[in-house]
Amino acid sequence: MIEFLKHRIGDKRILRLAQKWLSAGVLEAGKRVRSATGTPQGATISPLLANVYLHYSLDLWANAWRKRARGDVIIVRYADDFVVGFQYRSDAERFQEELRTRLAKFSLELHADKTRLIEFGRFAAEQRQRRGLGRPETFSFLGMRHMCRTTQSGKFLLARNTESKRMRAKLRSIKDELRRRMHLSIVDQGSWLRSVLNGYYNYHAVPTNSGPLHRFRKQVTRIWLKTLRRRSQRHRMSWRRMSVIGERWLPRPPRDRHPWPEQRFDVKTRGRSPVR
Repeated sequence: MIEFLKHRIGDKRILRLAQKWLSAGVLEAGKRVRSATGTPQGATISPLLANVYLHYSLDLWANAWRKRARGDVIIVRYADDFVVGFQYRSDAERFQEELRTRLAKFSLELHADKTRLIEFGRFAAEQRQRRGLGRPETFSFLGMRHMCRTTQSGKFLLARNTESKRMRAKLRSIKDELRRRMHLSIVDQGSWLRSVLNGYYNYHAVPTNSGPLHRFRKQVTRIWLKTLRRRSQRHRMSWRRMSVIGERWLPRPPRDRHPWPEQRFDVKTRGRSPVR
């Protein structure tokens, strides 16, 4: 890690500070445990150091490897999660095998349960149908489930929906927090929920994800209704009245707040024209 940092940093004070972070250790049951490898779990500098480490151990190697591939190669990485797309299956199988060897040199390994080789893209459905298989497999990346779909005109469509487990986890956290805010005024609760929903939309409002967003808002409304009813045994909170309150405080999902990936990232493969 320190050798990687020396490629870009010449200030010995910064390098010494990074060395202290790496050897700081972690707290377990109130006791300090020294760590000989890796970055401190939960430390503020850990994501930065991990990105630097993966830049040299993965990114630069993958960028050089793609020049030896038969077809196009697209790589998208966020922190330690990444997806690699190949035009030909033979390239994908060779890359996966060589990637294991590459990561092993840096004491890294692929997560066995999260690493998959799947058929995905414009021709996946047609090719699988020709072999008598079902729909193309889906995969999850950064909290979104990616699926192969078609438009009304029959063209390929990359559909993305919020992962169910992530939505359920968010709803549970909202429910727990509303319990703590149960006796606050509706104005205070509504202001807080409005900010929560807007923050949720800012991340999840991508094209083709409007259905899950509307279901999320509906479930938040139901949780809020149950919370308000628990404030008194003689509540007068009907669903009709709750609908009015929800319209007042809970913003409806926007159509989308993010463009399609091809509009946000002008991705080029092997010096060719942008991928569409």
